[in-house]
Amino acid sequence: MATLSSKPGLRYSVSDWATNNKQISHTAENKRSISHEIRQEGRALRNETTSKTNWDEYDSSRRLSDRINDVTRWKENLKVCAQQVDAEMDALTLSKEETERALAATVLPLEVTAECLNLREGRRGKELVSDPVEAELMKEVEVIDGAQRILQQCIDQAFEQLCRLQEARQQLTIDLQDKIEALDVDMSCLSLTMRSPEISLKPNPTRVPPGSTTPQQWEQFSRYNVARAKEEMQASVQIRENNIITRAQVQNELEAQRMAVEFALRKRTHHEEQAYHEMQWQLKTTQEEIAELEKDICHLEEDMQAKTAPLKLVHTRLENRIKRPGMDLCRDEVQFGLVDEAKQLEATILALKQKLAHAQHSLQALKQHEAQMIEDLSRKQDVLSLEQRSSQTRQRLTVGVQTEGLASAVVPLTNSSGRHKLDLA
Repeated sequence: MATLSSKPGLRYSVSDWATNNKQISHTAENKRSISHEIRQEGRALRNETTSKTNWDEYDSSRRLSDRINDVTRWKENLKVCAQQVDAEMDALTLSKEETERALAATVLPLEVTAECLNLREGRRGKELVSDPVEAELMKEVEVIDGAQRILQQCIDQAFEQLCRLQEARQQLTIDLQDKIEALDVDMSCLSLTMRSPEISLKPNPTRVPPGSTTPQQWEQFSRYNVARAKEEMQASVQIRENNIITRAQVQNELEAQRMAVEFALRKRTHHEEQAYHEMQWQLKTTQEEIAELEKDICHLEEDMQAKTAPLKLVHTRLENRIKRPGMDLCRDEVQFGLVDEAKQLEATILALKQKLAHAQHSLQALKQHEAQMIEDLSRKQDVLSLEQRSSQTRQRLTVGVQTEGLASAVVPLTNSSGRHKLDLA
């Protein structure tokens, strides 16, 4: 009879086997319970994370949308402010150019005044006097010089303000350009979805880039740019108002001084004409007196010549009566009469000679004074001619042609110092 072989080893009892089966079943149930719990928790986590992810994505999109609205609002504020700055720069540039034209318009009055002063330096002798016309002309030079200094100061202030406005405009331009670029970036981010093909994982996307600012700093920066631009615009408005007032004051001062000079010139010309006519009358009467005196001198000479014959007759009678002989050489009444007649004739001739000498001396003095009056009359005529030329020269101030050609004398500030033209659309 064959024998059965048996495997050596530990054998378990039925109770152990049952216990083992129960333990396996219990463990399986426990593992399944744990697995079920994990599955439930996983499903809950999935639902929660999905909701959280969707909410976070929605919240981020909402925040992006809010941020886009904020950036858009500030972009519009900066755009409006930049447009206002452009308009103010154009207005200030126009005011500056008007002031430059006003400054250029003072060149002609100064030239006219200098020409009048040079003309009046041509006066000669006693006519070269320091009269009210000269004083008013010198005052006009001072008024024009002062006006030019004031207008140049206004131009310099306007130019400096234009530079400050340009700086503010440039800062607005930079800020506005940054806003436009940031708006493009945020709108691009807002347009991205989880299905967008251009999304990908990035290395360290949560890093803080250098130069990052806080929302408060970001808003404060734009507020400062807008506030600075408005402050510069307010200063520009004040400068424009001052320029208007200054130009009006300068124009009034120049016009008042021009009228004062012309009044003094007319008054002086009237006095000089009176003196000229008075000198003409004096010269005429003096020449008439010279003519009368020359006639009287001729008469005196004729009278002297007429007294020569009677004197010869008396001398001849006296000389002939000396030839009487003897006792007939008597100093009778005839002798005394002839002697008295001779003395009387000699005295008459002497008196005529003295009167003739006095008349000739007076004639010489009259002729010398006539020559002086002729010379003085010539100087007065020259002065009247100079005054007339001065009046004609000053007529250039009242003719409207001085405004022509001023555009070429003015160098405008091109494009308000060449500010950058940013598309604000």
